Amino acid sequence: MQLKQRINAFAHLGEFLRKIDTSSSFSSQEEINIENVFRKAEAENGWFTLDNIKFSLKTWADALSEENLHQWVSNYKLENTTADALVNERKTIAVIMAGNIPLVGFHDFISVLITGNKILAKLSSNDKTLLPFLANHLIAIEPDFENYIAFTEGKLKDFDAVIATGSNNTARYFDYYFGKYPNIIRKNRNSVAVLGGKETETDLKLLADDIFTYFGLGCRNVSKIYVPENYNFEKFFNAMFSWKEIIHNHKYINNYDYNKAVYLMDGFPLLDNEFMLLKEDAGFSSPISVVFYEKYSSLETLKKELNSQSENIQCVVSTTGIPNEFSFGKAQNPKLWDYADGMDTVDFLLKLH
Repeated sequence: MQLKQRINAFAHLGEFLRKIDTSSSFSSQEEINIENVFRKAEAENGWFTLDNIKFSLKTWADALSEENLHQWVSNYKLENTTADALVNERKTIAVIMAGNIPLVGFHDFISVLITGNKILAKLSSNDKTLLPFLANHLIAIEPDFENYIAFTEGKLKDFDAVIATGSNNTARYFDYYFGKYPNIIRKNRNSVAVLGGKETETDLKLLADDIFTYFGLGCRNVSKIYVPENYNFEKFFNAMFSWKEIIHNHKYINNYDYNKAVYLMDGFPLLDNEFMLLKEDAGFSSPISVVFYEKYSSLETLKKELNSQSENIQCVVSTTGIPNEFSFGKAQNPKLWDYADGMDTVDFLLKLH
């Protein structure tokens, strides 16, 4: 299968996802089948609400345009490396996927396939419905992909390299079992926002999207904000109210009530707007419903600190001139070439040949 076929197939998959987003051009039975998939995913994981599933699919629909796909692959020498004649150079890549947000492993999935390799995917028990659904549709678009895609629930075997995503604890397990293979092993990361104090209401409402989308469970969710000394949180809290309905999710409110009770019993000072908590804390990984904050006196000093903490930070949301910063509202809309942990997955895969 040539690179052009793979690009066309992913572009058509993007068109399919756009149809889902607009609820157009489907027969009644197709709509029922899609709805059943969504309901099954939601039943398996209470954090996978219908809104969050559709948001994830829309994000990928936007990313999988023909223009984006061509721009992505133009950074690499893919044609010679993955030509059909080089059958023996195709590798089987074991991909161990996380399950914190819908389709969190999809970028690894398409990276393996776009490079002409085979994927052996081990799905998280928290997200085992959506990716096979998209894989089946991809195979319907381009039947040759059937020979490139496999899922397993058992022990991984007969593979050439590993891409694994998990917590800091599971990363030690991955290192132990897969250290002898070429690998990418990802650990915990969180995202932060740097506020300068002059953000508009629109900026802060977009920041609310970066905080609350997926209930804050993704590594690209902002879990901590940096604010100037004497920062007035009133405008910030007013903007957060655009997400006030999140408190009606029973899993979210349980976390909010629990975290609030624990912090108050321990005597921690909190800022509270009745659906989110702000806690001054030097850490990065805040619990669900909680956002950490830290004050800074010098932006230049903060830039150096963030650089020194780069292994803990997935992305920085700001308009203050932080290197590689994301605009407000864009944390959950990465481009195909925005790699998790800054590790170029395609480059890693190409170097296996």
